Amino acid sequence: MDQPIPIPGEISEEIPKPELEEPKNKTNVWLRSLGSLALFLVVGYFFFRHNWTWVMILTAVVVFHEMGHFFAMKIYKYQELGIFFIPLMGAYVSGKKQEVSQKQSAVILLAGPLPGIILGLLSHFIAEQTDIYFFEKLAWILVFLNLLNLLPVYPLDGGQLLHRLFLDDYNILGKIFVIISAGLMIWVAFSSAFYPLLFFPFMMLTRMFGDLQHERIEKKIEAEGINLMKTYEEITPEEYWKIRNAVIRYYPQFKDVNPAPPYEISSKEEQIITTIQGLLQRSLTQDLSIGGKILILVIWILPFAAPFFLDLSSITNLF
Repeated sequence: MDQPIPIPGEISEEIPKPELEEPKNKTNVWLRSLGSLALFLVVGYFFFRHNWTWVMILTAVVVFHEMGHFFAMKIYKYQELGIFFIPLMGAYVSGKKQEVSQKQSAVILLAGPLPGIILGLLSHFIAEQTDIYFFEKLAWILVFLNLLNLLPVYPLDGGQLLHRLFLDDYNILGKIFVIISAGLMIWVAFSSAFYPLLFFPFMMLTRMFGDLQHERIEKKIEAEGINLMKTYEEITPEEYWKIRNAVIRYYPQFKDVNPAPPYEISSKEEQIITTIQGLLQRSLTQDLSIGGKILILVIWILPFAAPFFLDLSSITNLF
């Protein structure tokens, strides 16, 4: 049985919690983004047999898609934003925010595929007006790849959307949905012999097991009477040092850090703060009514009609 987490007791103002520092690695984030883009281009170049045209078109479509997510997250004040490319797989936007709502999540998730589909339909219209075959080809690529992202399979945008609207990371149904999605991706990877796809189920299951660890630790901390539904700025110094003691106890990577008291800043304090931030206020804010959820579902379903506006007779000649 776990022993109670040591309570620091009365903490004077001379022993405050460490202050959050402004991110210093913005340059590093973008360097990593550019590095991943370079790798994405190189791998694509060899995969598509030195066909730079295909590589550049697909890269442009992926970038356009991810910029939709990026700007939506920027509007909602996400921090440390960066776009990271996964060779042959696509890309994702990374960012940090302490509190996220269903409405914000829905806007962010739809901001990637919807503009791409609209641009695809516009490209089809241009193709009809100009008889330039390239625009019809571009239309199909834009529509196909973005509709693929809207499929209700986690971690695609469509799967994440349904997960955020109706499920939860803490809900058993949410976990089942992730496991089924992972199983489906594993099946597709082996049946198509496209083994790089296994990257996604591996990351999904790794994250899920990490979340389970977080949940167990959260319950132990909350059992000590600490409210984790706060931001880092809102927790008191006493709460900080008590949560810190729990983090040191339950996370193996901090086993060499001394618990408080004494109230000393460790060389791993920045990592400890990041871990504490991950424990705080992790629940999704439920700010969508039933009507709002239905509206978002309609917006999600409508794009699947897009292929019927394109020239279906030309699809066999596109690739």
